[in-house]
Amino acid sequence: MIQRQKGCNDIYGREAKVWKYIDTVIDAMMEKYNYNYIRTPIFEATELFHRGVGETTDIVTKESYDFEDKGGRKITLRPEGTAGVVRCFIENKMFGDPNQPVKVYYNGTMYRYERPQSGRDRELTQFGMEILGSNDPLSDAEIISAAVNIYKMLGLKEIKVNINSLGDTESRDNYRKALVDYFKPHINELCEDCQERLDKNPLRILDCKVDAENEILKKAPKTLDYLNEESRDRFEKVQEYLEIMQIDYTINPNIVRGLDYYNHTVFEIEAKVEGFGSNNVLGGGGRYNGLVNQLDGPETPCVGFASGIGRLVKALELEKVEVPIVDSVDLFLMYVNEDEKKYAAYLTQELRLAGFIVDTEYTGRALKGQFKQADRLNAKFTCVLNSEDLDNNEVKIKNNKTREEEIISLDALIYYLDEKLNSGEDFEEDDCDCEDHECKCGHNHEHCGCGHHHEEEV
Repeated sequence: MIQRQKGCNDIYGREAKVWKYIDTVIDAMMEKYNYNYIRTPIFEATELFHRGVGETTDIVTKESYDFEDKGGRKITLRPEGTAGVVRCFIENKMFGDPNQPVKVYYNGTMYRYERPQSGRDRELTQFGMEILGSNDPLSDAEIISAAVNIYKMLGLKEIKVNINSLGDTESRDNYRKALVDYFKPHINELCEDCQERLDKNPLRILDCKVDAENEILKKAPKTLDYLNEESRDRFEKVQEYLEIMQIDYTINPNIVRGLDYYNHTVFEIEAKVEGFGSNNVLGGGGRYNGLVNQLDGPETPCVGFASGIGRLVKALELEKVEVPIVDSVDLFLMYVNEDEKKYAAYLTQELRLAGFIVDTEYTGRALKGQFKQADRLNAKFTCVLNSEDLDNNEVKIKNNKTREEEIISLDALIYYLDEKLNSGEDFEEDDCDCEDHECKCGHNHEHCGCGHHHEEEV
């Protein structure tokens, strides 16, 4: 038997509905913030990620899926979303659009070759948002607020925002020098990866998972001590806007983010989720003013955010958040003979196009089995198509909660269902312990006083 690849997951059934619900919430929030959906290719030229994400990052050195295609081109499956968005921005000359800044969001699969573990897969789904063309501190605050509001709308509580600033180029260079001077005497006490990072990108040492609890890292210089006046003023304005938006935040000087392209504001958002362990981070991002120019585009200030959907689904599950997914059908159509089956095919088509969730029988079950299938699908209404009723241009509809039956003209069926389904009536069934009743005829079935049908096969 062929099995799925390590680090990849099949998503189906109720879990898939949760994923789709999250997508719906993201789409709705992004519409309110006036962001446009963007879709970029799953694979790009390897150079894009090596130049954009950074040659010294783990994503590029250890985790990227690189290969040569049949034309000898070096290709990489995208490990993150920002570089592709920036490439699209440059290639399509979106910087020339008079409607600035460009505000976009994405939602798609990414690929990282890493050891699969809880919350970390080789194929992951990530949503993110980007503002390209604004250096205003208000855009930093907007990105953070949009992310926070998505998490809150999904039902997560105790959302915490951690922010920091890496400063501008001058501030970052000063901080880089301070880190090198600090770590050099202790370099042999750090892991092999960190020893290599010292000269290439010492900020990456602070993001190391191996030495995370090492006292040397904990006592390292902090970015905020090396901000010049302009960078410090900018960071204070970001905080001011967050306060105006009533977004709670904590300044955390240990946040540096793992990608090379960040400067100025960097942030992570976490939720207090029982079972997540010490790492409650759901997503993060920051400002990357030099990336567009680095990828051969014009100087363009940008800020963005990204979050893993799989981790978000796990958080909702652990927090026992009740997701309002549709887990029922409006009407289940049943039949006995071929003529009734043909009419079922016609009627399901008409009702679906009218906006109702309708299903019917496809496996040849007898009527008893069809009633059981209707129950499995949590059908709100059932209808057993009867040739005699159809000849009279009528159908008999049963409310699956109350067990009340009504004979409805086919001409009025759409109006009837629309009125009943939009009346706010609760269609959930109660538990039933009563015994089956025998069937009296092929199309009309007795039911017990509790309101549940108990059909026997004709």
